[in-house]
Amino acid sequence: MIKAIYFDLFFTLITPAYGKENNEFDIVNLSMSEWENYAEADFLYEERALGLVKSEVEIIEKIAANIPFYISDIQKEKLLIARENRMKMALQNVSENIINVLKVLKSKNIKIGLISNADMIDCKYWKQSSLAPFFDDTIFSCNVGLLKPNEHIYELAMQHLGVLPNECLFVGDGGSKELYGAKAVGMKTVFTEALETKSSEKRNSIIKNADYHIKDFAELLNYI
Repeated sequence: MIKAIYFDLFFTLITPAYGKENNEFDIVNLSMSEWENYAEADFLYEERALGLVKSEVEIIEKIAANIPFYISDIQKEKLLIARENRMKMALQNVSENIINVLKVLKSKNIKIGLISNADMIDCKYWKQSSLAPFFDDTIFSCNVGLLKPNEHIYELAMQHLGVLPNECLFVGDGGSKELYGAKAVGMKTVFTEALETKSSEKRNSIIKNADYHIKDFAELLNYI
């Protein structure tokens, strides 16, 4: 019997999409892919998602330092505003389909938890989101110093809600080998492409660690 469902955040519940203008990459005159290469470099992402970066300003400073040309203080201020706004908008504009599924889960007294690799900016506006009222517990990697797929982050989440692995589902888009980590501790896993369709190569890799595969979020209700 499923007593708890844990969700990933990015590309599972929200998509922090860029807008038509005033994006981070626009501010520094880069293409989106160039910006992503610098801003989301593995070493930077891991450092801030582990909570080793202690302020939002420092996150931007470290990204700017990784770009091979001068970024002014004014640009840095604009980058911080744009990044925070993008995350805030994503958290406030959640798919109605997702909200409806969460309502059903709550009506069935299923505990709902979040396990997300995230930095300080990513989770800054969580409490203002339309998702927050549905969640019994949230674990952001930057607050606990653990990253998926480290088994300890899943174990910590289960301790918080007082559930056993065989009573849990983990739902995610498969990034950061999260389904592998969840399966390793004994959770059932759900691979979702409701918000982002993967390439065939990525899908084939991710699905190896998925007990279930959904393309519409409402399909999740078939497995509880």
